[in-house]
Amino acid sequence: MVNRKLLLPALISATLLVGCGGKEAQQGGGFVPLVSVEAAQVIDYQARQTFVGRTQAVEDVSIVPQVSGYLKERFFKEGELVFQGQKLYQIDPSLYEAKVASADAAIAQAKAGVTNTSLDWERGKDLLPKGGISQSEFDRLTAVKLQAEAALKSAEAQLKGAEVDMAHTEIVAPFTGRISESNASIGDLVSPSTGVLTTIVSLDPMQAAFSMSEKQRLNMGADLISGSGEGRSGNAEVFLNLGKGHDYKHAGHIDYIGNRIDLETGTIALRASFPNPEFRLLPGQYVEVEVRDKKATPSIVIPRLSVQTDLEGDYVMVLKEANIVERRNVVLGVQTDDGVIVKDGLQTEEQVLVKGLQRVRNGMTVRLQDQGA
Repeated sequence: MVNRKLLLPALISATLLVGCGGKEAQQGGGFVPLVSVEAAQVIDYQARQTFVGRTQAVEDVSIVPQVSGYLKERFFKEGELVFQGQKLYQIDPSLYEAKVASADAAIAQAKAGVTNTSLDWERGKDLLPKGGISQSEFDRLTAVKLQAEAALKSAEAQLKGAEVDMAHTEIVAPFTGRISESNASIGDLVSPSTGVLTTIVSLDPMQAAFSMSEKQRLNMGADLISGSGEGRSGNAEVFLNLGKGHDYKHAGHIDYIGNRIDLETGTIALRASFPNPEFRLLPGQYVEVEVRDKKATPSIVIPRLSVQTDLEGDYVMVLKEANIVERRNVVLGVQTDDGVIVKDGLQTEEQVLVKGLQRVRNGMTVRLQDQGA
């Protein structure tokens, strides 16, 4: 029967002997880990960030009648593109034509009154110095003349109002855009209280609204971006992704940044404007908004698999002279297609270990698997 009290010390002693033997073998050149290395590269990196956004029209208007009357004609096809100034509806103008004619007649009458009172006033003005009329009579003539002139101005204002109402019987498109379906039919009695007849949205340019967190705003330098799209490293540009395999080819620019952080979400609102000549974008469309700097910044990148992490943070093993490795703490940036960006802790062309990391410790001598790496 094996004595456990004697077995445990024996195992501990054997373990210590093996550990000491491995260390002596490394110092004596017996055990040298086999590793692979890659050199740190410099790329031109454009700082970028992607957000989820939704498109919206620059102009979105509801067409509501300004006067009452029977709808006489409609001049558009539902869903088509209409142009600024294009005629959309015609309300029966008969009543308003009569009001314009009546206002014209009132102006003619008022002008006759002004002429008559002006002649009386001129005669009174000549007779007053000669004693032909009293001062009170002349004052009465002056007041009558002023009343006639005021009546003329009132008639002219009534004519202008009648002409405005007359113009509102013809409803036109306020801008170029796509029109929706019509909510009224020919012969319907419409008025301002009827509600929306149809809607029009502009399509070119198109806007995309999105938001970013306060940390993203500071990291990307969005706090320095103005409405013209200027950013911390020159100019910021914006791109859209409409879905898998549907990138939008026209670049945009940021034209609005909110003036406060939303207390509930901790984000700030932004908006970008994009050319939309082919009308590929429509209001309400979900998109991915990518904000990037136009000016690329030289950045050091290394393979992501060369980075290790412990309680001190991220670090890499760097190959030095005589094939000795050295631990180097690093500050990492974002992951790119070429590798992970190293903000601090590494120099260009320094070689980092990418294979055999599990058997390597700081200060150990290694041998290279590929001397050309």
